[in-house]
Amino acid sequence: MSATSPTAVPSFRSRIGSDARSGYYAAPRRYRLHLALSCPRSLQLAVTHGLLGLGDTLPVTLLPAVPDAPGGGYRALRPLYEASWHQHSGPAAAPVLSDGWTGRIVSTHAPDIVRDLTRRFGGQGPDLHPRGAEEAIEGLDRLCEHGITATAQRAGQSDGDPAARDTALATLLRALDVLEWRFASQEYVLGSELSLADVQLWVTLVQLDTVHRHHLDAAAVHRITDHPRLWAYARRLAEHPAFGSRLDLDGIARRHHAHCRGREAAGAAVQIVDWAAYARRQAWEPVRQPG
Repeated sequence: MSATSPTAVPSFRSRIGSDARSGYYAAPRRYRLHLALSCPRSLQLAVTHGLLGLGDTLPVTLLPAVPDAPGGGYRALRPLYEASWHQHSGPAAAPVLSDGWTGRIVSTHAPDIVRDLTRRFGGQGPDLHPRGAEEAIEGLDRLCEHGITATAQRAGQSDGDPAARDTALATLLRALDVLEWRFASQEYVLGSELSLADVQLWVTLVQLDTVHRHHLDAAAVHRITDHPRLWAYARRLAEHPAFGSRLDLDGIARRHHAHCRGREAAGAAVQIVDWAAYARRQAWEPVRQPG
């Protein structure tokens, strides 16, 4: 079975408000994102950050691909966790939005952070969270989480019940069919404009191909590949600098191998997208923590 989130992230869920009365309010370079691009939640935040053009407003620190502290988490984040939670004993996990003025964590909840990036920090990019699109974006999130990621994990469980694996694969293929049909008539998930739904779907497809595919048989991967519009969409987004430059394929592989206990299957040899071709075209070099 593949594993993309080996440790639970402690619950810090403060929000960025609209003005000084909110406590945490948007101010240039006050906050910092701490991300490990091997983690899908962090990758989603990194792509959103790039699309919004927040490089000069909200600095990013990249963490090692694999947590480097005993028991999980990151050594570099330990001071933030200890300052934010007295005698915190759990893992200092990413992603983190920290406040440079107080030296504390604002949030570790990726969905909240994504929404605050789009609503509070502005930037020069597209409107990724258009008015009235909340329900559609949440619906796509559920499709990605339950219809693709969770079912791909179950379909790749080598020690599971064969009937359960077949059922999971069928559910996964139905979710991909829905998306394939949608891209027959529109450019992006919600229509003609890029949104957070596209960021979520793209990160999910990256994980499907670079992580979950390794535990599926070749026949299953070929059936997943048989959605030409969907994978053409994934390649098209990968050409965008905010998407392709955030790919850390080596890091994804190292994180997968560090935490996965499942057996590799024949599908590992059937690559769907040449992600490396897109990652090599661009470079993104914010501050990196050693490791």
